[in-house]
Amino acid sequence: MLTPPAPAPDPGGAFTVIDVGGTWLRWARWAPHGGLGEVRRAPSPGHTRLPEAGVGELQAGLIRELALRVPPHGRAGVSLGAAMDHRNSTAYASAPLWGPDIRPFNVAAALRAARPDVRWSVVNDVTAGLWHVAESVRGRHLRKVSLATISTGIACRTMDLRTGHVPVDGAGLQGEIGHLPATVLIDGVPVESRCDCGEPGHVAAFSSGPGIQRVAAEMARRHPAAWAASALAARPAGGDGFEPVFRAALDGGDAMAARLLDAVTGPVADVLRTALCLDPEIDMMALTGGVVQGLGPHYEAALYGHLGRQGLYLTGEQDPGWLLGRIEVIGPDTADPLVGAGLAALAAERGTACAGQVRP
Repeated sequence: MLTPPAPAPDPGGAFTVIDVGGTWLRWARWAPHGGLGEVRRAPSPGHTRLPEAGVGELQAGLIRELALRVPPHGRAGVSLGAAMDHRNSTAYASAPLWGPDIRPFNVAAALRAARPDVRWSVVNDVTAGLWHVAESVRGRHLRKVSLATISTGIACRTMDLRTGHVPVDGAGLQGEIGHLPATVLIDGVPVESRCDCGEPGHVAAFSSGPGIQRVAAEMARRHPAAWAASALAARPAGGDGFEPVFRAALDGGDAMAARLLDAVTGPVADVLRTALCLDPEIDMMALTGGVVQGLGPHYEAALYGHLGRQGLYLTGEQDPGWLLGRIEVIGPDTADPLVGAGLAALAAERGTACAGQVRP
């Protein structure tokens, strides 16, 4: 594989922003007043693409990739798709990047060792997206905003906009909802599905992109005749190209597709309902990610269906619009981890970083 040339020095004082996902690594130049430049991408050097590689090899490859993208003596904001301690940028786990391994890996320290000339800021990708959302809703007088991403993985973050604070627990974590326990039933019988982290019965085991395909495969196994008659049968469940077939089937009013969508959105609805029950100060619960964007209005309608049928105790009768009025599906232009990584890096540089963000 050819090594890309080192970037030329950036005289404008902008940031190099990099978003590391399970499938793609994206990077661009970002400036507070100039916005985001041309976005480039390459396959992520992770477990999903290189399943035979060891964890140490994958992590070393990631650091090399990130180090190559930043010009000499540059400033960089990294958005990383991993569960991480936001107090010190230690990544605990990322199933798409490193499989089931959960040994701590201090990403910021590794980057500083590889490129000590660069000022590094590293945050979780959902936290980065939330920084962009917070900037986008400035002026709406909201108290707290949450961002949930439903994609290859599932996670959520909440920020108090009055303080800019993203609270974390004793491990420096917040909102790893994809690894909460969940149950999906088909004909009253539970579906068995294992999360990419290796554990069974997590929200992500059913409701992430890979999880949806697992549930689809189980539906095909239990109801072969109905599945064969469905538009979903155009692609094998669990195979390449299933996502656009799923969307097309929903567009066409396919009953099996609607049933699948209802099943896989149930665990997400349960989490959102619980979050808003426990913290009524969350004025906006934003949803984004590849699954949400790919399925479009069908996803939102299915989620609203769950929450309409089973909402919050008494609130559903006393103030019917309260729950649904807080849930918004937003596009990637409002919750871009690249922009958020730049905003977080700028805040850290100015010394306004708090829990959920690491000073370089």
